[in-house]
Amino acid sequence: MKQTAIILILQLLMTVSVSAQGHRKFSPEKFDADMEQYVTREASLTPQEAEKFFPLFREMHQKQRAVYRKIRHATKNMPADDKACAATLKECDKLNIELREIEQTYHQKMMKDISAQKVYKSIMAEAKFHRQMMKGWQSHYGNFGWPHAKSGQHWGKPR
Repeated sequence: MKQTAIILILQLLMTVSVSAQGHRKFSPEKFDADMEQYVTREASLTPQEAEKFFPLFREMHQKQRAVYRKIRHATKNMPADDKACAATLKECDKLNIELREIEQTYHQKMMKDISAQKVYKSIMAEAKFHRQMMKGWQSHYGNFGWPHAKSGQHWGKPR
């Protein structure tokens, strides 16, 4: 019994130690700067084009984040009955249409300053950047958000 307890304590200490060594705090500013640099390079934006593109890009994302917050708020709790579920679904559908309309509006604005081809490349580059970042986080944090979680574990907790 004592040996089992000692082994469990040692495993816990080693796990905490390994987790602490590899953990870096997320910096939104660094993430945004890295993304902008990546998009600029992948879409071949000139400094002048990037200067026109990224303020609109950031403004679009700011408006989209506000809508995403509304979606999260609407879906935070499970509605009590079928009627409430239908109302929540209707609200989420309306908000998703609003997201697409924001994108459409800003894509039109962006194409006034730079070519449609470069706007398209920028959008694709942003999506690729996010996929690559998610793969990096997944390899570090596993499939469920905990460091070194194996894919068969529920929310990173050992079974």
